[in-house]
Amino acid sequence: MTTTGMNQPSLEGWNITHAEDAEWAPWGEGGKARAKVLGSADGYLVMLVEAQTGYEGSPHQHESAEFFYLVEGRLRNQGQVLGTGDGYAAAAGSVHEDFEALEPSTYLVVFRL
Repeated sequence: MTTTGMNQPSLEGWNITHAEDAEWAPWGEGGKARAKVLGSADGYLVMLVEAQTGYEGSPHQHESAEFFYLVEGRLRNQGQVLGTGDGYAAAAGSVHEDFEALEPSTYLVVFRL
């Protein structure tokens, strides 16, 4: 909350990114997805991803927890079909073996590099 004559809140320790200012970059293999970083702190990234039908994530093990929210679309994750509004949290050490966009999908993912 800022009004004329009041001090601005401190942004120390904050990484605020306006979506229209963030650049899209290729995501994964095969050219079927793109992503932009919306913020980062303490090694964690907040990523917005747009994936085309048929995009498949590469199998990997999560070194840290991963958090996911499906903004729009439908995809399969670990054998479960997720639709708009669905999400998951994957614990550190979990293995990600199955991820495919079943239709064009936009999602938000938070993970640590």
